[in-house]
Amino acid sequence: MSQHLPKNASIDLHLHTTYSDGRWSAEALLDHLAQEGFGLAAITDHDRVDTVANVQQAGEQRQIPVLAGVEISAEWYGKMGDVLCYGFDPQDAALHALTENIRQRAAANAQEVYEELLRRGYRFPHQQKFLQTNGGELRVAGDCANLLIKHGYVKNWPEALTLIREAGYREMKADMAETVDKVHRSGGVALIAHPGRGQREPLDFTWYTPELLDEVRSEIPLDGIEVYYPTHSPEQVETYLAYARQHHLLVSAGSDSHGPPGRLPIKYPAELCRDLFERLGIEVQPE
Repeated sequence: MSQHLPKNASIDLHLHTTYSDGRWSAEALLDHLAQEGFGLAAITDHDRVDTVANVQQAGEQRQIPVLAGVEISAEWYGKMGDVLCYGFDPQDAALHALTENIRQRAAANAQEVYEELLRRGYRFPHQQKFLQTNGGELRVAGDCANLLIKHGYVKNWPEALTLIREAGYREMKADMAETVDKVHRSGGVALIAHPGRGQREPLDFTWYTPELLDEVRSEIPLDGIEVYYPTHSPEQVETYLAYARQHHLLVSAGSDSHGPPGRLPIKYPAELCRDLFERLGIEVQPE
C-alpha cells in the first residue's frame, strides 16, 4: 500500500460487500471505486477479518489501496456500540476468534428464525436463488428478512424486520472493551461507528452524546469517532468534530454504503482523516 496520499484524494472508510450484508461483491465495489477515481478505501464488512487479505489483493489488482478494515458488532452494557477497526493484523488469531464467535452465534440465530418462520407457514422455494451470494446458506437473520421480501410476504425492510423479530431475531454482539483490547493488541485502532445515528433511529441504534462518550471512554480507550457519516446532521458533525479535537481523538469518514440500489460510496477528501492516516503510517501530502 502507498504510504503517501494527496490531501484531496477521494477516500471512503466504511463500505460493505456480500462478505457481510452488502449487495455487491468486493470485486464489483472495487471496480466502482477504480472507475470513480478513489485514492483509498476501507472495506469494513461486519465481523470479517478473514476476508481482508483477499480484498486487499483485489484492490492491488485495480490499483486501489485498501486499508485493513472491519466493523465489529459490539455493545457496551447493552447499548449498541459497533466498532470500526483499521490497520490491524489480518492474521491475528484473537481477532479471528472474536469475529468468528459473533458470526457463529448470528448464523445459529438465523436458523432459529428460519425454522420459526416455517412453523408459521412461510415458504421459500427460491431460497437458493436469492441467497446465491451466500451459497444458499443463512448467515444472519437479515437473510430471512431478504427471503420474506423476495418472496412477496412483505414490501420492505421495516416490515420484514418486524416479522423476524417476532420469530426470535436477536443481535449478536461482542463486548466493546474486549473488542478494543484485541484490536489494540493486533496493532490496530478502534473508532466508534456512526455515533449520532441513534438520535434518528433510537430503536436500532444508540445515540452517543458527548456525555455518553465520556462514560464509555472512562472505561474503554477508544481511539476515535466516525464523525463524517451520511445521516449525521451538520450540527452533529460539528459537535463530534469539536469533541474529537478536544480529546485528541482520531476522525474517520465513511458512507456505510451497501451497494446499489442504495447509497453508493462517498468521495470524502483524505484531509478530513489526516490524523487517522498518519497513525497508520500514511502521510497525507499538501498536494
